[in-house]
Amino acid sequence: MSAHEKAGGRIFTLPFMILSVIAAIGVYFIIQRFVYGMGAVANINGGFPWGIWVVYDVVIGTGLACGGYALAFTVYVFNKGQYHPLVRPALLASLLGYALGGFGAFFDMGRWWQFYNIFLPWNWNFNSVMLEVGLCVALYIIVLIIEFSPAFLEKIGATGLLKALNKVLFLFIALGVVLPTMHQSSLGSLLIAMGYKVDPLWQTMQFQPLFAVVSALIMGFSIVIFEASLSHVRFGGKSETPLLGVLGKIAVGLMAVFVLVRLGVLAGQGKLGLMFAGDFSSAMFILEMALFIFPAFVLLSATKRHNGGALLIAAVSMLFAGSLYRFNAFLFTYNPGPGYSYFPSVPEIMVTLGIIAIEIMVYLIIVKTMPVLHRSEHA
Repeated sequence: MSAHEKAGGRIFTLPFMILSVIAAIGVYFIIQRFVYGMGAVANINGGFPWGIWVVYDVVIGTGLACGGYALAFTVYVFNKGQYHPLVRPALLASLLGYALGGFGAFFDMGRWWQFYNIFLPWNWNFNSVMLEVGLCVALYIIVLIIEFSPAFLEKIGATGLLKALNKVLFLFIALGVVLPTMHQSSLGSLLIAMGYKVDPLWQTMQFQPLFAVVSALIMGFSIVIFEASLSHVRFGGKSETPLLGVLGKIAVGLMAVFVLVRLGVLAGQGKLGLMFAGDFSSAMFILEMALFIFPAFVLLSATKRHNGGALLIAAVSMLFAGSLYRFNAFLFTYNPGPGYSYFPSVPEIMVTLGIIAIEIMVYLIIVKTMPVLHRSEHA
């Protein structure tokens, strides 16, 4: 008998129908974008060549989808097999997050019908950071499909194919560690390439790749805690709070590295005083630091670390912290020079909300119909 089971239950619940309406509105504006062009739905311009779509779907969305990446380190690199019950739901969330992030990048392309050029080596620009990001994301989506495929093979009863896949799955697990490390660090390198346009409080030059990878791991562990907590409340089964509490301790170490190294770098560059400037950037920086520090204090308490509600609050704070760090660096405090401004249009916002709704809907359908969640008696 499989160690995993489907959650079961009705698919077309009231929350699902509400998500369907949001998704339909988003799809409507996506169709408008493809039919009438980017300018019909987006407020991007020469100073802001990308807006909320790329920043959320690619920069933040891939960070939120790093649960599988974080657990791959924990389970397979550091050989902590007790966390294996959390792997399959994390892989599903990662697959959906990266797939929709890749799709978001697709409809953000000006000449979207030429997207295939990124897969033609003779058209590659080896000086482009985005080339590496695009190729890694595309390859990682394929890797995630293969890593998650045992759930599908169990559902259809293809035991022979499942056994054959298990013999080579370690190769894809290794790629599942290498590829996110590469493209997350490249997102940090993109900030280096953007130079003076990035606010001084977020422009840490050669440390950008490190901060990108560490923030991705923080977001990955927090999404695992968030997803596991909500799944337990929604679908029942054995609580994984003890395991999540230890993951919280790992997240505290990562947040300590992120905050202390970042403050040290800013001090070394003579920019630490900018956090007290009293302007918009300093306010966003202080809010961001608070969102990182608050969950660390929560998770340092052994009592709270074994409290499901406290874990959920800490996870939400970490998710907001990682997301705000990337929003601040890539959009909120981004300054391309005089004469340019950007605020997302209603269609842009609805497309983003529609993508989020589609991701949640597909997650619910798969969890309710395929063996994703760990069986209580195997936990």
